[in-house]
Amino acid sequence: MPLFKKDPFGHTLFVKRWLIRVFGILTHSRYDGFNQLKIEGSDVIRELPPQNVLFISNHQTYFADVTAMFHVFNASLKGRKDTLDNMGYLWNPKLNIYYVAASETMKSGILPKILGYAGAIPVNRTWREKGKEIHREVRQADVENIGIALADGWVITFPQGTTSPWKPIRKGTAHLIKQYKPVVVPIVIDGFRRSFDKKGINIKKKGVQQSMIIKSPLQIDYENDTVEEIVAKIEMAIEQHESFLKVKKLDGEEAPKTVTTPQP
Repeated sequence: MPLFKKDPFGHTLFVKRWLIRVFGILTHSRYDGFNQLKIEGSDVIRELPPQNVLFISNHQTYFADVTAMFHVFNASLKGRKDTLDNMGYLWNPKLNIYYVAASETMKSGILPKILGYAGAIPVNRTWREKGKEIHREVRQADVENIGIALADGWVITFPQGTTSPWKPIRKGTAHLIKQYKPVVVPIVIDGFRRSFDKKGINIKKKGVQQSMIIKSPLQIDYENDTVEEIVAKIEMAIEQHESFLKVKKLDGEEAPKTVTTPQP
């Protein structure tokens, strides 16, 4: 491999490799140290094709969630069985892992910009910006960039578009699935909101049991399933349908006993 080979977005792979190595070493104890990440489904990762895979997940922090996924994916590919033991998996990481992130988040400081180089696909939110509700059209360039990333490797997306639980699934994810026909792998995470602040950078509490469940790929009829049907499948797969809602404490407050099913 040429030393200065680049990914489809012009990022030098040599630099990406070292960013993942260094940041991986710095963050490893957050998931296999003072906190413990319980992993299920690493075998699923090893059975996936090298390109055109879309991971869908619920969302709890801006960066801790996706950082954990980088750890788990690379550890699984190096033969770890539901564990992050031995950081040797960071030495030769998979470099074509990307994640969809709001443009405003990736511009919010030096650290997000550095993390963005490792694999972010910045997109403009169509419904919210700087804490205010907005309404604007999907930027076609954002859709095309996700397609480019899928053609090159794996893409992580959070189809609710927010770190708040029980929010509606955005139809854009379903449209992407119908357009690019990726293998769709659901992931359910927990514990990150209790471990870290909203950005997922500062430690809020140690000794938290975190979890990541990687499920088998969704069965989707790309041609015949409607957008609404795919949205419903996503909602169930990442356990954000109201049927999963139980009375429990979320960030120190009790969750409501009932919710209204989000309208598509």
